[in-house]
Amino acid sequence: MFIEPNITGDKRGWIEVICGSMFSGKTEELIRRLKRAKIANLKIEIYKPALDTRYNESEVVSHDANSIPSIPVDHAQSILLLAGDVDVIGIDEAQFFDAEITMVCETLATRGIRVIVAGLDMDYLGKPFGQMPNLLAVADYITKLHAICMKCGNIAHVSFRKTANESQVLLGEKDTYEPRCRKCMHEK
Repeated sequence: MFIEPNITGDKRGWIEVICGSMFSGKTEELIRRLKRAKIANLKIEIYKPALDTRYNESEVVSHDANSIPSIPVDHAQSILLLAGDVDVIGIDEAQFFDAEITMVCETLATRGIRVIVAGLDMDYLGKPFGQMPNLLAVADYITKLHAICMKCGNIAHVSFRKTANESQVLLGEKDTYEPRCRKCMHEK
């Protein structure tokens, strides 16, 4: 990723969005970027939706069990209230946040903060998920990651739900979801 050099010395913020299906490595990439920022002695904070307690209530955890401490919040506005004097803010599972998440990210970037957001761009039906389309529209940098289709081995872009539950939000792991390609997502 190319970042323009800041020759004026002013603190410049921007928004990076990491998106893709489940099991594509979104959270892993978010953690990697945040750890690199920490190595560079940048001050970081990480937020996640309080409803995501799959692996840990107060850590962002990837499916590969890598983790980083985080602050669980119920509403996107809470991030603005809690954000301290930081250089980088990470936000995981952005698709679960309310409609204010885009404004929150833009406000933080305007303050000169690098904002790294990870989330599912599509739900289990292959439809845009939550506020992710809005975040993608305002992002300065976008990284789309892909998983491997569990049926045929091709590149997967959808999180296929293996259960009959039709709720858009259903927290789950490998027992509930598997990555599928465009062709295999329509096969049972």
